[in-house]
Amino acid sequence: MSIAAPTADTRWRCTLCGNLTRFDVTRSARVVEYLHFDLSGESKVEETEVLSETIERVRCRWCNAVDQVELVPRPGAEEDVTEDGQKA
Repeated sequence: MSIAAPTADTRWRCTLCGNLTRFDVTRSARVVEYLHFDLSGESKVEETEVLSETIERVRCRWCNAVDQVELVPRPGAEEDVTEDGQKA
């Protein structure tokens, strides 16, 4: 089951307890990383390009509910506006 990620205008909310701030997220990512190795062999990631990412599971840290999150508007997020300038 894939879960939508929060955006600039939305955030997660646990539907069971109302938590807005603490979640454990299990995700799969396919990335290309540029690694720089120093002369001693220690590596450092200097660039990361995310090719794809899927959120597989979200667990609420407060009540331990799994996959019980919904997307809700962030405070101050722009509301949908129709073509004539009216709020949707």
